[in-house]
Amino acid sequence: MSTTQTRPVARVFTAAQTQEGAGFYVNRPFPTRMLMDFDPFLLLDEMGPMQVEPGEAKGAPDHPHRGFETVTYLLAGEMEHRDSQGHAGKLTPGDVQWMTAGAGVIHSEMPSKAFQERGGEMHGFQLWVNLPRVDKMMTPRYQELPAAGIPVATSDDGKVSVRVIAGEALGTKAAIETRTPILYQHFTLQPQAVLEQSVPADFNVFAYVVDGEGQFGAEPTAAKKHQMVVFGNEGEGVTVRNESDTPLSFLLIGGKPLGEPVARYGPFVMNTEGEIRQAILDFQAGRMGHIPATGA
Repeated sequence: MSTTQTRPVARVFTAAQTQEGAGFYVNRPFPTRMLMDFDPFLLLDEMGPMQVEPGEAKGAPDHPHRGFETVTYLLAGEMEHRDSQGHAGKLTPGDVQWMTAGAGVIHSEMPSKAFQERGGEMHGFQLWVNLPRVDKMMTPRYQELPAAGIPVATSDDGKVSVRVIAGEALGTKAAIETRTPILYQHFTLQPQAVLEQSVPADFNVFAYVVDGEGQFGAEPTAAKKHQMVVFGNEGEGVTVRNESDTPLSFLLIGGKPLGEPVARYGPFVMNTEGEIRQAILDFQAGRMGHIPATGA
């Protein structure tokens, strides 16, 4: 890949720490006062990594969603989820849950009973993907990928590996179906490795460093753990180098911008303020359903 095809780095942000759910902390690169959204993405939260004592794990009790998708990717710990559509499941390390909220669901994401009892490390990500206007009120659905079902690829020299959650990397395609054209890939670069990854010319693209430190872009720009690298829009690829003596782990995320108006209020993301008011009324009136009590 020539340097004329490699995207430059536009900006580097350090994630802000904030409190979510029932009182757990997340590292959030956006939305913040520095960057409100990254079309078509609305939010990225990194939960942990943190060590949780027995009985102290917290999650996100019953809460509504409408108008977008949530993508949960767990690296450590155990989470259980339930919703008002009668769906329930468990996430363990390496698993992905892709929830399309569409017209609306009530959702709960809590540490599993076993994890709550024993404690341990909790680490994961949640990405919010906006839905185009035509899909805002679609029927809610789930796609769940266990760790073993996520395609993995390795470079010819063995120095670069990737878990392909969405899109295509190193010649390997994801198993997930997306409503919005996006890529979501978890790369690991060994010391002295170089990655040259093609990306669609019309995608907005960023990287988020999970661990280590690397050099990103056509004119190498340093970024480290908890930092978001925003690539410019010129070019059809990104270059990443690991010049350190420890592995570099990062998420590469990109998508085709919707270019539509965004009206958001907490867990509701629509196109107009009127649609937000209707979402609130529907939620208050119980039209998004409710999650039955455990055992009911």
